[in-house]
Formats: sequence, C-alpha cells, structure tokens
Amino acid sequence: MEIPQKFKELLTYIRQYPSVAVAYSGGVDSTFLLAASKEAIGSDNVTAITIDAPSLPRYELEEARNIAHNLGVKHIILVNNEIEDNVRFNPVDRCYHCKKVEFGAILEEARKLGIPVVFDGSNADDKNDYRPGQKAIQELKVVSPLLMLNLSKAEIREYSKLLNLPTWDKPAYACLYSRFPYNTEIKREDLIKVEKAERFLIEKGFRTIRVRCHNDLARIEIEPDQIHKIISPPLAEEIHRTLVSFGFKYVTVDILGYRMGSFNKAYGIQS
Repeated sequence: MEIPQKFKELLTYIRQYPSVAVAYSGGVDSTFLLAASKEAIGSDNVTAITIDAPSLPRYELEEARNIAHNLGVKHIILVNNEIEDNVRFNPVDRCYHCKKVEFGAILEEARKLGIPVVFDGSNADDKNDYRPGQKAIQELKVVSPLLMLNLSKAEIREYSKLLNLPTWDKPAYACLYSRFPYNTEIKREDLIKVEKAERFLIEKGFRTIRVRCHNDLARIEIEPDQIHKIISPPLAEEIHRTLVSFGFKYVTVDILGYRMGSFNKAYGIQS
C-alpha cells in the first residue's frame, strides 16, 4: 500500500525514541498510535499501559487486552478501584483531576521500566471540544503525537483501516463518568447500571449510544436515525424492562439523539 505522508511523518517522529509507552484505552486513537509505534520502532520497544478504573467498562477493558495481545506488544494494566474524592461529585473540571491521577500512574510505571516518554492519543479534533484533561496532559509533559502532527479523527480512521485495525470504525467513546450531570455524586452502583445498560443496547445492535444517568432516570442518546427503532414495540418494552431490572425506574430516549459532550452544552460550557 502507498503510505500517506502524515503517517510517514508520524513514524519518523516516533523513531526519535528508543522505546515508548502508550496510554492505552482500546479506542480508535490509542489503538492507531499503538500500532504506529510498533511499526516505527518494533513491538519489543512498545508498552501499552491501561488504567483499570471504575470509569472503564469491563467489555472495553477486555477489548483493549485482546487488541494489545494481537498486536504483540507488552500490555500492563494498572488497577485503580477508587473514585477519587476530587472526582466523586463530578466537578466541571473532573477530567483534569482524573487525567492527573491516571497519567501520573502511567508516567511512574514508565519511569520504573526505563521508558523515556509516554504517548497519549489526543488528536486534532480534540481542540474543538471542552477537554480539561488536556491541561493535565500538558502539565505532566505527556506527548500527544497525533495532535502535534494535526491528525484528524477521520484521517486516523482512514489509516487504521489501511492497517487492518479492528477499531477503524469503532464509535467514539468517553469514560462512564461522562454519563452523569456535573456537580452530582458519582456512585459505584450507578456506574454499574449504566455499564450494564449500554452493554445491553450494544448487544441489541445500537452502536453509538450513551445512557445518561439522572438518578433513577435513564436518558438514552443514540444516532437520530435509530430513534424510530428504539421506541418501536416490542423492542421498547424489552429495553424498558431490562433497564428497570438494572436499577432504573424510568427509561427515556433523548429526541435530539446522540451529541458529543451533551452535558457540556447543557451547562453552557464552550470549547
């Protein structure tokens, strides 16, 4: 295949390091960056590091584990079972505090292994959304090659497809904490019911979905062209019955469909 120019530039950039650690979630961006790092400097010099936190669904963790294994790179999973105190009540800058803790742990692990740099998968499109986590990444001097080289999400998907990565068409994903309104307590039992609900809906064939948790009410966001499907019987009754069994009392569908950062918009937060 003909190698796109930006991909060549990415490989050249990575090759300045003898070894790299990639903060790895199993998503589109970090999987592409992991594969590019392997291509650039070889699998023996690349380590994927995943934080297993309450905000990460079990099925996402398993997918990350499988992809790293198939790529043939070392994969370290650091367990953090706590919902940090400065995150628990979901402040507007929650992502800053989360990233500070998680990337701090990844950097420490990389230091122990003698790895000189940690990469994260931020891309050029991330400049267009409210992302307080970027501040933590910059403060900790984590390197974002995709952002530095101005690679867009569309380009990353295109190059991922060329590399036959299974994530090339994976829907965008955000951590489970983003399912809760700002300034409300994030409880472990609510995280569990949101994870179960989203997993169930994925198994029903819905790809881009968010189950926003408003106490005992589930507000489902899906692609607008799928709304007619989800509200049609008998599927609607099955979804309602199942989500109630997970702990919700009320199940609704947002008539505007899925919007990235919908809570940001609701709270008037701009990028």
